[in-house]
Amino acid sequence: MKRETMTSAERFRAVMRFQPVDRLPRLEWAYWWDETINRWVKEGLQLSKPYKGWEVMAELVPEITRHFGLDMHQQHVFHPWTWQQPQPKQHLGGILSDEKEYEALRQHFYPSNEWLAWTWDRLAGYQANVEKDDSLFWITVIGFFAWPRRLFGVEKHYYAFYDHPELIHRMNHEEAEFIVRVLHKTFQVGKPVFVTIGEDMSYNGGPMCSRQLFDEFLAPYYRRIVPVMKELGLIVFVDSDGNANELISWLADVGVEGLLPMERNAGSDVAAIRNKLPDFLMLGNFEKLLMTRGETAIRQEFERLLPIMKQGGFIPSPDHQTPPQVSLEQYRTYVRLLNEYSVTAAPNGR
Repeated sequence: MKRETMTSAERFRAVMRFQPVDRLPRLEWAYWWDETINRWVKEGLQLSKPYKGWEVMAELVPEITRHFGLDMHQQHVFHPWTWQQPQPKQHLGGILSDEKEYEALRQHFYPSNEWLAWTWDRLAGYQANVEKDDSLFWITVIGFFAWPRRLFGVEKHYYAFYDHPELIHRMNHEEAEFIVRVLHKTFQVGKPVFVTIGEDMSYNGGPMCSRQLFDEFLAPYYRRIVPVMKELGLIVFVDSDGNANELISWLADVGVEGLLPMERNAGSDVAAIRNKLPDFLMLGNFEKLLMTRGETAIRQEFERLLPIMKQGGFIPSPDHQTPPQVSLEQYRTYVRLLNEYSVTAAPNGR
């Protein structure tokens, strides 16, 4: 029998354990572009203040979530750097080239628990909101492809696998120890339901590195952190854009349980993945640009996803952030159909 009411945390855990639920979660897991919200304001969405800047956006996200009747959720990202760290001149442009430069900058990396005092206060507040607002609490850490890439920059990162292998191992070892430390501290103040490991390591042609490089430079550090995450009760996802059809088997081999956002336009195929790895968890895969084509197209997309939704282990959500091409009326149509399918497709459990 399905329960008539469940908390957001109970519902998420049950779906991801292929158990019966009252309905599927209704999540906009990555929230919205500021351009999207600004368009909707012009089309009649009323907000208490302008949606500009990260601090204001963080204040307004709960307001917007409530307006659309979506499930509340709160995410905290553990960055392995302090804000005193030098910034790259361009996105993913890198800030260092070798171990000497890494050593010179290391004082800005892997902040201490004392430096993160503000974080523990925030997470205690998130935990309080779990019961007050029925909010889903989750966290993100930076992964072992993304971290060296951020430090080296995209091009230098690829050369570094061959020119500075020891340094990449050092970076990832130290990042893994940072992750383990903040995970244990987090669970002293709150109990997040799931964790995402931020990687962004695929594009529309597949993974950005070979299986050999993954096994040598990333897998040992996944095997360090994933068991700790599971011991703490976290459901373990990787966050990677692009075509994930090949990547997921690599992740499954190191204990990762799921992946998001399962980008449909890049070729990620939830049906094929479910056939290949029946227990692998997925979130996303609703092709977001179909919202611009009206109710029939939106309903057809839910019908495509319906068989996997009914099985459990999958939550439909826009396969990244809802873009500004989507009008307020179109988004309301999407939410109305999401509400409908979240009930009719609720899995009965295995």
